[in-house]
Amino acid sequence: MNLIAAILVGLIALLHVYILVLEMFLWTTPRAMKAFGTTPEFAAQTRALAANQGLYNGFLAAGLIWGLITGSAAIQLFFLACVGVAGLYGAATANRRILFIQTVPAVLAALSVLLAR
Repeated sequence: MNLIAAILVGLIALLHVYILVLEMFLWTTPRAMKAFGTTPEFAAQTRALAANQGLYNGFLAAGLIWGLITGSAAIQLFFLACVGVAGLYGAATANRRILFIQTVPAVLAALSVLLAR
């Protein structure tokens, strides 16, 4: 069960690294605009805001990786909770898909971390 928990936490960390890359470096590319449903004009106008969001996603990924490296369930659970709350907020304010992209995987990973203890 420890291996499954570590894999799930690692996958969520990788997801947030991917989001970081999309938001910080690829925001105005067709790939990012398709992923986030934006137009070239909107992407150009919001580039700095997206980079800021990307940085926060990077912090979430860093925290999850830190938790994996140290083997600390408490650190992993804290950052998984942060991902879950961010996903809830995003689903309520931006796009409901975020609930299934961020929150549901974070909850499943948190459950696996708790069961592995």
